[in-house]
Amino acid sequence: MSASGTAPVRLKPLSVVPEGDDEVLVGDPASGTFVTIPAVGGVVIAALQRGASVEEAAAEAEAFAGEPVNVPSFVETLGELGFLASDDAEGADPGDAGDAVEPVRTAPIQARRWMTGVRPEIVRPFFGRVAWAFYAACLLYALAVFVLRPGLLPDPAVDAFPFDDIGLSALAFLPFVWFAAASHECGHWLGARALGIQTRFGVDRRLWMLVFETDLTQLWTLPRRQRYGPLLAGLAVDSVLLAVLLTGRLLIDTGVWQAPELVGSLLAAWVFIKVMQMLWQSLVFLRTDLYAVLVNALGCRNLWRVKSLMLKRAFSRLTAEEEAELADATDTDLRVGRWFRWLWLAGFAGVVVWFCVLLLPVFAETLSWAAEGLAEGPLTAAFWYRLLCVTLLLGPETLALVLAVKEYAARLTARRAARAH
Repeated sequence: MSASGTAPVRLKPLSVVPEGDDEVLVGDPASGTFVTIPAVGGVVIAALQRGASVEEAAAEAEAFAGEPVNVPSFVETLGELGFLASDDAEGADPGDAGDAVEPVRTAPIQARRWMTGVRPEIVRPFFGRVAWAFYAACLLYALAVFVLRPGLLPDPAVDAFPFDDIGLSALAFLPFVWFAAASHECGHWLGARALGIQTRFGVDRRLWMLVFETDLTQLWTLPRRQRYGPLLAGLAVDSVLLAVLLTGRLLIDTGVWQAPELVGSLLAAWVFIKVMQMLWQSLVFLRTDLYAVLVNALGCRNLWRVKSLMLKRAFSRLTAEEEAELADATDTDLRVGRWFRWLWLAGFAGVVVWFCVLLLPVFAETLSWAAEGLAEGPLTAAFWYRLLCVTLLLGPETLALVLAVKEYAARLTARRAARAH
């Protein structure tokens, strides 16, 4: 599209959010594409959105910046970013943009459309000040119970097996984990809907672990201070559920509730799963919820990529393109990246500890039990039953490994293609 003269420029329904004194965050909520540009770019976009011509927008930009601004070139850049409305979109309802544009993929397995489903006014009371005070109280209560009753701290080798049959416990373990993960992600979804933001669910991996995630890309349409609610909503749900489960365990432990032994075992299993998942979210070096909070609080733009480039430069050499990319990084990303890269590197030890303390005892016990049945041979029912149990238990990690191999193969193919040209 040529941008000159008095011809109007039609933009998609873009969001423009101030980021500091000299930058704005511009994006297309329908596609989930966001970029940071100088504040004068926001002036140009605001003018074009009002129907101003390129010349009129240039005049406003010059008055703002105190010097001439190349608006035609800026409009071309907007076109390259996909921010200009196409001819076939003329007359379309801007509110339908989320249905007409497929969002950019951010996970290997992901829904293709944004989700709404719940009206903001319905869930907004659950994310007000009173509600957040309640969620914080639940978390503090759970921590107090663990401090005052250390016997209620999870013991993976015991609590992961609520049934006498290890196979049945292994089969029940996955639905427990999935439900706990689903409740966490629904917290993100509802927190976003309280602010009128659309989301979508996906499946990704962190190292060798399979994770469920909620795409909160549209949070970038809001000021920074409003993004914390949806980012922390998953942990808020976790805190409430953990408090409820611990209350049940505390009542049993103090003799107030004479519950059947199986009920106590199931509550212990749920507590173990919730604690395991909440500790996982504390691993900020794995792009967890608290990593997103950290990035938002510090005002980072592309910390994960900057961290990778700085680590590569520390241990090897960057290509010319990577050197240029790192040189274009923001001062904030470079400043935070200097220490975050080492935190990420040391974080591998933290992941190993998390895995060895919480998951390895479960896997070891189940594999040992399965080996006994597998030794009987494929002509016995025990062989197939135990094979089924261990396959289902290790299935998520196997899928994560497959995703990792596919990702590595795609990178290898891209590198070979780049070298060939």
